[in-house]
Amino acid sequence: MKEFIMIDNRKIGLDYEPYIIAEMSANHNGSIENAFKIIEMAKECGADAIKLQTYKPDTITIKSDKPEFLIKGGLWDGKALYDLYEEAYMPWDWHEPLFAKAKELGITIFSSPFDFTAVDLLESLGAPAYKIASFEAIDLPLIEYVAKTGKPMIISTGMANEEEIREAVETAKNAGCKELVVLHCVSGYPAPSEDYNLATIPDMANRLGVLTGLSDHTIDNTTAITSVALGACLIEKHVTLNRKGGGPDDSFSLEKPELMQLCRDSKIAWKAIGKVNYERKESEKGNVIFRRSLYVVKDIAEGEVFTYENVKSIRPGFGIAPKFYNSILGKKANQEITKGTAFKIEFLEVEM
Repeated sequence: MKEFIMIDNRKIGLDYEPYIIAEMSANHNGSIENAFKIIEMAKECGADAIKLQTYKPDTITIKSDKPEFLIKGGLWDGKALYDLYEEAYMPWDWHEPLFAKAKELGITIFSSPFDFTAVDLLESLGAPAYKIASFEAIDLPLIEYVAKTGKPMIISTGMANEEEIREAVETAKNAGCKELVVLHCVSGYPAPSEDYNLATIPDMANRLGVLTGLSDHTIDNTTAITSVALGACLIEKHVTLNRKGGGPDDSFSLEKPELMQLCRDSKIAWKAIGKVNYERKESEKGNVIFRRSLYVVKDIAEGEVFTYENVKSIRPGFGIAPKFYNSILGKKANQEITKGTAFKIEFLEVEM
């Protein structure tokens, strides 16, 4: 497994802070001004990248009133596929100004292409990476076409079984992809957190020898932040200006305060994981003196025996360690010792 991949000079891997992708999807709601504002929001919140979706209704489906082209159940119940994508898609002539806006703000921008022509458009704009959406993870010709660009790839795995995920990974690698992250995903909109089975993330990394991350469709940040502890080096979340905006994806997307929280807390989680370390931490050092140690708790005369009554394990920690307690009991003092004195080995008449 590669230790890291690189997108726009940002290293992505287990040894680096989680890479946060703000997915715009259809949440522009038909307004390029909204799209600009979402890019600005992602930058302000600390996201590493903003991601678009590049398709047209005619590149993703056909206009048909046959039953199989109608959505049954869920968020988009009753809509025809063509009508949904016609409502949701981002006009292709927006891409250039949106790429320019992101460059101006200093945030990485790339997209999920849904056919070869989308890849060609994104290549003409200098896209630094590509994301394969879950629904396209079985489109091996598309994965191959993207891989041949030589750019880093992110593949989302919603609905895909192990064999299909392996085929996607092998296709990408065989076509020349050198930098790959595979995202665990549940393609429910929204998806319940209990469906996520985050233990899949490290298992996928081990089975496939790839860096792994999470494409999260739950309605809060708990699942995403938890994934960091299981090895997710990249997190993707849908974002919106207004969850009640009425767009196709608004209802399960993060608003600005939640995106800010995700960017902050995922990094806190990563820092908390750290590395194996049994040494005393810097923040603990000042408290060592408040640990227990052995103290004289009654005045002791020279030659008097140390007992449970005149020596005890108490705080603070300036005396010898409590582990020596049984060893000193029954021994005699070689000097007078006043109450409140930290016990020292030198007080023993005979060496231990």
